[in-house]
Amino acid sequence: MTPAVVMTIVAVTFFVAAILVIVLIANSDKRHRSPSDRTAGQESTPIIPESEEGTVSANGLRPGDLDFWDMYPPEETEEPVETAPPQEVVENDPSTDGKHTLVENPDGSQEWVLISPYLPKHEYDFTKLVCQSDRMKYFEDGQQTSKEGIDISEVQDYVDFVKVKKSGIDFVMLRVGARGYGTGQLILDEYFSDNIKRAADAGLDVGVYFFSQAITEEEAAEEANMVLDALAEYQITYPIAYDMERITGDKSRTESLSKSERTAIAKAFLDTAAAAGYKTLLYGNKEWLIKQIDMSKLTAYDVWLSQSADIPDYPYKFTMWQYTSSGAVDGVMGNVDLNISFIDYSEK
Repeated sequence: MTPAVVMTIVAVTFFVAAILVIVLIANSDKRHRSPSDRTAGQESTPIIPESEEGTVSANGLRPGDLDFWDMYPPEETEEPVETAPPQEVVENDPSTDGKHTLVENPDGSQEWVLISPYLPKHEYDFTKLVCQSDRMKYFEDGQQTSKEGIDISEVQDYVDFVKVKKSGIDFVMLRVGARGYGTGQLILDEYFSDNIKRAADAGLDVGVYFFSQAITEEEAAEEANMVLDALAEYQITYPIAYDMERITGDKSRTESLSKSERTAIAKAFLDTAAAAGYKTLLYGNKEWLIKQIDMSKLTAYDVWLSQSADIPDYPYKFTMWQYTSSGAVDGVMGNVDLNISFIDYSEK
């Protein structure tokens, strides 16, 4: 390479390097200039004077014009709706669970007692139970299937059974006698012999009952045999009933008996009557039948329920119901117990 060519290359190189240095210096100077330097030579923005309503921008808008939030209505909030507090749900409520029945105790207190799933239940449809002229009647397929009755003791004094029969009564339960609740003495009802003769002559079906105060099975059998002896001369078409009750307003010799003892005593009386060929009934109110005796040991016997009510709520099987003690029947002076028998014992 000749010296001329070399000199030319060196000159060009220095020229390019000089240009690059000038460019770098110019850019560096531009970055370090102040804002006022940068706006030098440019047309300045006119200053708009502030009015009483506030500063006006270059495009004619005031700060208030930019406050657009009041263009939208305030957001509505739903007022809370008052709701009733949730009712407390009582689980296993005995009054509604269908597994308990309400029993009133002798002192007036009440309690819900579990219904035994093992005892036979009655199958009556009480929509078919009709009260006509203060008498309870039960109908099936439009026909009356029940029988109307009364129960009589010496308390009613003389009874005109002919009038009783004409009044529509079908049967009468006569008291044979009782055991003294204090002395334990057996007593024949003063009117029994006369009542059973005249009731039968009037065409009434007759059953009997005994008011027991036995405290042993032997005494119960003794009471039943007294009834059998009193019936020796007569024919009855309705059952022999066993009746053991509390004595209102006084103490009785049976108060100290246990439930099992009362059950055994009742069974001894009924077994004795049944062995002689008679139909039998166990009389009692709801509390007595549910709490005072063990019905699981007496299912062989029909039940005569005593409950003053428009509709009985005894859950178990019963065949006769004494529904009031203040009935009125022609031929009987004063009040008398009224009964309905759901079966005709004269045909049983």
